[in-house]
Amino acid sequence: MVKIEIYSTRLCPYCYRAKKLLSQHGVDFTEIDVMVDHERRREMIDRAGGRRTVPQIFIDGRHIGGCEELYALEAAGKLKPLLDPVPA
Repeated sequence: MVKIEIYSTRLCPYCYRAKKLLSQHGVDFTEIDVMVDHERRREMIDRAGGRRTVPQIFIDGRHIGGCEELYALEAAGKLKPLLDPVPA
């Protein structure tokens, strides 16, 4: 199963859009709210190469970027292959 992590805040419309797209693909994801958790925000910034905006999305540890990058992958037909588990 693919591991998806999304760093977000409750007030972010881009976070809602990203989560909606992932949900439409029927995948589970772990949401990490960085609104008040400063340690997790620092973790996000480190993992995202200094990016401070939310959402920041990781699929199997690979940094995808934010909402725009997620939708660009979808438009290019490259998101579904990332979300489909590799057959054993």
